Amino acid sequence: MLDPRILEELGARLGGLIAASPAADIDKNARALLASFFSKLDLVSREEFDIQTQVLQRTREKLKALELRLEQLESPPDPSA
Repeated sequence: MLDPRILEELGARLGGLIAASPAADIDKNARALLASFFSKLDLVSREEFDIQTQVLQRTREKLKALELRLEQLESPPDPSA
């Protein structure tokens, strides 16, 4: 079986080599390019989306309650009562 310490050491060495190589620059540049691209789009965060979904749900519930109340107010009184 392989010793986990050997794998950790190998991973650390490979990480160090990649950090010192042009691949690290490519990674940084790609991330910056993608961040720039996404910032130009009209996107919202998941948190903001969830908040707006909750607001919409509450608004729908209020609208339904108001429609029911309006229907009750507009309906003629029951003559048998």
